[in-house]
Amino acid sequence: MKIAIIDSGIHRGHPHVGDIAGAVAIMPEGESADATDRLGHGTAVAGAIREKAPDAELYAVKVFDRRLTATIDVIIRALEWCRDHEMDVVNLSLGTKNPAHRDRFLRVLDDRLLVVSAAGALPGSLPMVIGVAGDPECPRDVFRYHDEVFYASPYPRPIPGVPLDRNLHGVSFAVANMTGLVARALEHSSPTEIRETLLARCAR
Repeated sequence: MKIAIIDSGIHRGHPHVGDIAGAVAIMPEGESADATDRLGHGTAVAGAIREKAPDAELYAVKVFDRRLTATIDVIIRALEWCRDHEMDVVNLSLGTKNPAHRDRFLRVLDDRLLVVSAAGALPGSLPMVIGVAGDPECPRDVFRYHDEVFYASPYPRPIPGVPLDRNLHGVSFAVANMTGLVARALEHSSPTEIRETLLARCAR
C-alpha cells in the first residue's frame, strides 16, 4: 500500500518511521528530491501512520520548508503528483476555507485518489474526501463518526517521559491517526467502498 504524506517532509530512518519508499519536494519554484524535514511535523505525522500501517510504503510529499504554510497552487500540484503516481491514500492535514478554490480541488480529486484531510475546510469538506476532526477523548486506535465527520485522537505517538499535553498535538494528528486506520480498512475494502467499511468499524 502506497501512502503519500503531504507535509514538511520525513526524516528518513527516524525510529518511529524507518525507511520511506520515495520523496519529492514541491515548492513554488519547482520540484526536487530534497524532502528533508526541517520542522519535524511531517516526521511525527509519518510516525503516527506507520504505527497503524507498519507494512505500508510511505512517500514524503514536501510542501512546507521553514514554516507550516503553502500556497493553493503548491497543494494542487502535490495532489496531482499523488494522483499521477497512483498513491492508495493521501494524508493532507491542511486546507483552506476559501470557497473560491472548490472547483480546483474537484478537478484534481477523482476515484483514483483517496484523500484523508481536515474537516471544515477544503478539500476535507468535499464528499469524496474523508474529513477528520480531533477528539481528545478518542483512543488513538479507534475513530468515531458524527454528522458526516470522522473523529480521531489529536495526539501522535507518545514520547517516553514527555507529558501528553507537551507533545505535538492537533488536527494534523487526528488526520494522521485516521489515515492509518483507513489504510487498515483498505486491506479489506476497495477505495469506492471505504466509507461503508469504515462506518461498519466505527466505535460507538
